[in-house]
Amino acid sequence: MSIFQNARFFTTVNHLKDLPPTRCEVAFVGRSNAGKSSAINTLCNRTRLAYVSKTPGRTQHINFFDLGQERFLVDLPGYGYAEVPEAIRVHWVALLGQYLQTRDSIVGLLLIMDSRHPLKELDWKMIEFFTVTQRPVHILLSKADKLSRQEQQKVLSSVKKQLADYPNITLQLFSSSKKTGTEEVAGIVEGWFAACPMPQEEQFDDIDETFPD
Repeated sequence: MSIFQNARFFTTVNHLKDLPPTRCEVAFVGRSNAGKSSAINTLCNRTRLAYVSKTPGRTQHINFFDLGQERFLVDLPGYGYAEVPEAIRVHWVALLGQYLQTRDSIVGLLLIMDSRHPLKELDWKMIEFFTVTQRPVHILLSKADKLSRQEQQKVLSSVKKQLADYPNITLQLFSSSKKTGTEEVAGIVEGWFAACPMPQEEQFDDIDETFPD
C-alpha cells in the first residue's frame, strides 16, 4: 500500500508561528498552475484532498495532511503567478524560504515543475533555499503526458544536466491525468521517512531495562 493511501487533512495555518509540532514531514511546493494540487490528489488516490483552485496563486495557506505515525505531507502555497501583486509575491517567497530553511522536521522536498517549462527563476530560488539544509529534493516534471516520448526524454536529460552540481536532487517525469510516476514518488518518500528519527518513547520500546537491587 502506498504511503499516501491513508492521507487525511490535518490542519491549515496562515503564519509560520502557527505551525504544529511534527516528528517528520515532506514539503510539497511548486509554481502556481504547475499541477501541485492535482499531483497530491493523484498520489493520495483522492479527487479533492488538495483543493485545485480555479484562480492560481490565491492560496496563502500552508496545509498539513496526516499520513500516520506522526508523518505529514505539507502543501505549501504556489508561487510565481503573474497576476499576484509584486508585494504579495515577495512576501510569499520570503515565507516559503523561511519555512524551508528553518523547519527542522522537514526530511525532504517534493518540487513540482511543469515539464514544458522547467527551472524557472523562482524554481531555482526554492532549490537554493532548501539545498543549504543538505536535505534531499525530488523534482516531479508534471504534465508529462502533454509531451511526446521524445520530448519527455529531452526535457529529462536537459534538467538533469542543469542540476549536475546538486547531488541531493533527483527527478522524474510525472502525470496526474495518466497517474504515471506515482510508485516512484512513493518509494522516494518512504525512504525519506525511514531515515526519520522515531519518537523518544518508541526508541526504547524494545530495550529490556534491568535495575540493580
